[in-house]
Amino acid sequence: MRYLRRAMEVAEQSKARGCHPFGAIVVDENDQIVVEAGNNSLPPNGDPTQHAERVAAAGAAGKLAPEALARATLYTSAEPCAMCAGAIYWCNIGRVVYVMSEEKLLELTGNHPENPTLSLPCREVFARGQRMVEVVGPVDELVEEAAQPHVGFW
Repeated sequence: MRYLRRAMEVAEQSKARGCHPFGAIVVDENDQIVVEAGNNSLPPNGDPTQHAERVAAAGAAGKLAPEALARATLYTSAEPCAMCAGAIYWCNIGRVVYVMSEEKLLELTGNHPENPTLSLPCREVFARGQRMVEVVGPVDELVEEAAQPHVGFW
């Protein structure tokens, strides 16, 4: 829970910088935070691939060997989108824990042009791969807390 709450704090920091309110952290097998990342796409003209989960996965891949990444966990405030799930898979991260589902996020963002949510759960993306990525989420007891940075943003 503390890592999920930290990911939500990173989401708030991202929002405070004027970016979309998403946060992710990667924790190694020794319970050490390897990298933290907020969404870094500056709407409306920034790089739309700078989602928190993709940036965190890439940062961890630059610091850990593939074997260590397979034992690492990415914690995130919201379910990874298809792009981020692909990055997590290709970076060899073995486990994902998220708070808010993509469905719940869509309820908050609606059809906002800066977040054209894909209806493709991360479990479905991972299921198409050749190796397993464990997925835990949504974490219902934290959903309302994770939703707060999005209220009034979209």
